[in-house]
Amino acid sequence: MSWIDIGALNDIPLRGARRVKTPLGCIAVFRTDEAEVFATANACPHKGGPLSEGIVHGRKVTCPLHNWVFDLETGEAQGADEGRIATYPLRVEGGRLLLDPAVLGRRAA
Repeated sequence: MSWIDIGALNDIPLRGARRVKTPLGCIAVFRTDEAEVFATANACPHKGGPLSEGIVHGRKVTCPLHNWVFDLETGEAQGADEGRIATYPLRVEGGRLLLDPAVLGRRAA
């Protein structure tokens, strides 16, 4: 895999998120614990809400537009809502966030 550096772990607030530009478009990166991070599509499939501006709780994010909740591990909508968001492999190495752009391209298609 060709992992690319997309930023520092400390750039993502604890229990927060940031929109990150990648070579293949913007993604949302969530930090749920000191060293636990997740990367997903930034747009909610319901109305395109910016998930990086949503509320992070546990391993979930709530869309800021219409309160849809998504599991950050699986991307699946929770409760009565249906749908899913793309999730991408992300790892932390030496305090840096690393993402594989090949996987990003395949899953975004």
